This record gives sequence, structure tokens and C-alpha cells, in this order.
Amino acid sequence: MAFTYFIADLHLSADRPDITQCLVKFLVNDAPQADALYVLGDLFEAWIGDDDINPFTTHVADAFKQFSETGKPIYFIHGNRDFLIREAFAKRAGFTLLPERTVIDLYGTPTLIMHGDELCTRDVEYQKFRKKARGWWWPRLMLLFPLWKRREIAQKGREKSQSNTSNLQQAIMDVTPEEVVKAMQEANVTRLIHGHTHRPAIHDISVHLAGKSEKAQRIVLGDWYTQGSVLKVSASHIELESRQFQHLE
Repeated sequence: MAFTYFIADLHLSADRPDITQCLVKFLVNDAPQADALYVLGDLFEAWIGDDDINPFTTHVADAFKQFSETGKPIYFIHGNRDFLIREAFAKRAGFTLLPERTVIDLYGTPTLIMHGDELCTRDVEYQKFRKKARGWWWPRLMLLFPLWKRREIAQKGREKSQSNTSNLQQAIMDVTPEEVVKAMQEANVTRLIHGHTHRPAIHDISVHLAGKSEKAQRIVLGDWYTQGSVLKVSASHIELESRQFQHLE
């Protein structure tokens, strides 16, 4: 049976080797059975530039590259933690970079895929940052700083994000329903797949297309903080799966 895998929100970092190990095992044992693999953002906990070449980033790039050499494509959409990934790392890892909103033909069903952070419009402060971070000048400015300075900025950014998250209501950090419908209508699709919110689920909703109400689905990918969350989609079946971490001493 032909199928495609989707993953997001792995938040890989050197201090969580259990997550990296789970990913590598998935890439070696499971992913080669699929037609393609889509990574919908936040692959890394933080990405400070393609010039940050170290044993950890090299290990991750090599794992993806080895999988890509099986002939199966890997597609990547930026998240809010790794929007500085550029063509250099994509080439090392065997990725094809996609626009932040992309419509794919998924076994006959046009499907909108994205990271999902832009749908959380009730988080006003984050949306202000997102507009700046995805602009033309801010990323260029950040990449002008030396690596040590970018690491410092990234660490402060994570600390601020954790503090803000603890003070926000859950509803604010989730998607805005009206934004979901708007995005799907603009893309003219009845299926949306995204990550970011860390709330894996398959939601049945409705959207108005061509003047009439249509049944639709919003599929949310899970994060990898406690298990490997994977979405498997075929022409007839959609399933959210999990991969368990191995205990590392």
C-alpha cells in the first residue's frame, strides 16, 4: 500500500540524544517504506544558521541524507524554531525546501500543508515577532552575527518563549478556527495538515468552497518531546502513530 509520512516539532537538540536516536531509527527502519517524507517545521529546538556545523548537526544531516539516497524525497517547511535553515543545510540533508504554505496532491486529495504557527493569531506578541523574523532584514541581520552571539540570542529567545508560554491560556496558543477556515478556503482544499500546537488530533470541520459547505479535515501532528509522533497517510487511511524512545544511560 502506497503511503506518505509527515512529521513535525521534533525539537532536536544535542542534550536530547533520545529524540535523535528515535529519529534515526525511524529514518532507517520505517521511512524507506513510504513514497515521501514531509517535515513540517521545528525539526530543531533552535537553528542559528547553516554555518553552525558541529557533530550534532552533522549527525542529523547525515541521517536524512542517507535516507534520501534510497531515492525517496524529503520535503521541508520552516517552523518558528528553524526558519534560518537555508539551501546549504538542505543540500547536506537531502531536503527540498517548500514555501510556508504548500498544496500537494495527496493520493488524489489536494492537501494544504504548513507548520501552523501563522494560524495562532490570538498569540498577538508571537505574531509580531513572526512578522519580523520572516521579513527580509531580520534574518540577514542575525546571520551577520558570529556564532557565539547567535547562540546567546537563541538561548535568550527560548527562555523568553518558555516564560511567555507558561503565562498564556491554552486557547491563545491553539489555532484560531476562523484562520483555519480562511487558509483552507484560500487554498481551495478540504484537508489541512500542520504542526506547531503539539496537540495531535484529526478534526472534522466544514469549509465553504465554491459557494457551498464541504466536509473537511484538519490534521495536527504531535511533538517529539516524549515520543515520536508520525502521521501516515494513504489513499484510504489516515493514522497518527507514535515511536517510543529508548532509555539512554
